[in-house]
Amino acid sequence: MPNERRTSAERRADRTFARLKPPRLHDLRLRYQLMILFLLVSLLPSIGLGYLVNWTVSRVLEKQAVEHTLQLIGKVNQTLDSDMESLQNMTYLIGFDESVRAFMNGGEASDDETYRLKQYLQRYTTLYPEIAGLLVVGRNGDYVSNELYARTPANLTEEPWYREALEREGLFTVLGQPSERNLTSHVNYRGDEVVTVVRAVMDPDTEQAIGVVLIDLKLWTVSKAARDIKLGRTGYLTVVDREGGQIYAPEQPYADRLPAGWFEGGETGAVTRTVDGQELQLIYAESAFTGWRTVGVFLTKESVYEVGQIHFYVICFLFFVCLLGLTASLRLSKSISDPIGGLMASMRRAESGDLSVPYTEIRGDEIGMLGHSFNHMLVELRSQIKLVERKERQKREAELRSLQDNIKPHFLYNTLDTIHWMARKKDAGEVSEMVESLSKLFRIGLSKGSDIIPLADEIEHIRSYLVIQQTRYTGRLAVEIEADSRSEPAFVLKLLLQPLVENAIYHGIKARRGPGVIRIRIAAGPGELLLEVADDGAGMEPERLAELRQKLRHPLEALERQSSERERSGRSYGMLNVQARLNLAFGEAYGLKIDSRPGEGTVVTVRHPLLFEPPATGSDEEEKK
Repeated sequence: MPNERRTSAERRADRTFARLKPPRLHDLRLRYQLMILFLLVSLLPSIGLGYLVNWTVSRVLEKQAVEHTLQLIGKVNQTLDSDMESLQNMTYLIGFDESVRAFMNGGEASDDETYRLKQYLQRYTTLYPEIAGLLVVGRNGDYVSNELYARTPANLTEEPWYREALEREGLFTVLGQPSERNLTSHVNYRGDEVVTVVRAVMDPDTEQAIGVVLIDLKLWTVSKAARDIKLGRTGYLTVVDREGGQIYAPEQPYADRLPAGWFEGGETGAVTRTVDGQELQLIYAESAFTGWRTVGVFLTKESVYEVGQIHFYVICFLFFVCLLGLTASLRLSKSISDPIGGLMASMRRAESGDLSVPYTEIRGDEIGMLGHSFNHMLVELRSQIKLVERKERQKREAELRSLQDNIKPHFLYNTLDTIHWMARKKDAGEVSEMVESLSKLFRIGLSKGSDIIPLADEIEHIRSYLVIQQTRYTGRLAVEIEADSRSEPAFVLKLLLQPLVENAIYHGIKARRGPGVIRIRIAAGPGELLLEVADDGAGMEPERLAELRQKLRHPLEALERQSSERERSGRSYGMLNVQARLNLAFGEAYGLKIDSRPGEGTVVTVRHPLLFEPPATGSDEEEKK
């Protein structure tokens, strides 16, 4: 008795402890779980989302600004590269001119020849008004130009630009803005108003430079691509050379010079630098052709104002969402939990085996759709149960009919085997061979009731059939059978090839003039077996081919229609039978494909799954048990 009292006391203590223990969230009713979750989802974002939005929006705007600016810079660089490529092509054209090369080689040029050279160069400056000057210098220092001339009698081959062109050995070189050179022009352009490019002209025989072509490009050609682009409210684009010297900059820039050390992050990128107390965002991209760097410059504070406006609207929206969540959480949780409870009750009844009680509440939301699907499932379950019962009954009846139908073929097979041996005793070789082939047809056709047989048996079956047909069509029928080594151990559906070969004989070879050939090829592919039956017979007209392909898409319906119309012996019955059996056994992914041309023959390809053992059937499993 004391032990019993102690046990009862312990049980009361456990129940008291369970009541005092705080409930976990998933132990609460769904209604209360939804209320808590709605409140958390509504209130917690208002605490953390402000900081998250601030960080995210800033990064997004910065990324968009960088991408947009890089796109603009890319277009500017493309325009500049196009202009420089035109100058490069111009230097090639000038260097290939025979009179120019003769002048560069040091030949004495008369006044008329010099005049013609100037006229020749004048054509380029006329066609390309952006060219400020064009100069051709020979190896001995003689030069000819339309606009440029030397300031002093000093030899131009000693100029730094000439030596740099020689060092590049015929490569087009962009020098940038000229300074302290012994050249001037009639227009007297300043050094910051032009950009100079040079290229040495090489002798192909000696591979030595014979002279240099120099072109001065007007700066407005460079500036026109960048001066009309604005970044934000006050941002701009500028173009600098490899050392950071300005090629183009607008009036009153934020920075007079952008050192090359600021851009060490690669050919493209974005950096932030402080100049004269102002924080600047520098987005840049380097041209691989010219080596110039196009830089987008704008104040970082310009994006802060836009971010602040976005923050204000987001915070107002979050406040409204929280208020709406507090108001709607109770009603929404009730509207979700109640119909779920009703659906659970209907499911419990269905779980117990009662499939006659549907979900009756009519709703248009997901719960109503779930209830409708549940009702549809009940209907389908009842229908499937009846269908399974009917199929099982039909299967038993078909097995019984199959046993009855196999009695006569067994007797006929044994009788033919007896006739075969009697013919051999009487030395009737042809009769013996015919009877033996027919006997094999029946033996393989029976296959002990199995629908899946080895591929070797199927090939033996079709060989036996062809022996009979070749005897009948002596001299008119030739056969070729090829099977690769990978397909030898495969299993296939029984009586797969015979209907196709029969169709090829009676509707292909028989309908043509003279002897014909039937080719049977079997090859194993990745996961499938391809069997091809081709003939060089009469072929089919396009209308007949289209009709047959349409029937092969729905073989069961076509077979039923032929049976009802008493067309069992029709032209396509055997092919439809094979197609239907393949679809029923392995699915619609497998079946027949037919191609044919009138007068050229027909090719039927069978897609069959690659099986290396016969699939287990219900009867096989029962035998194993």
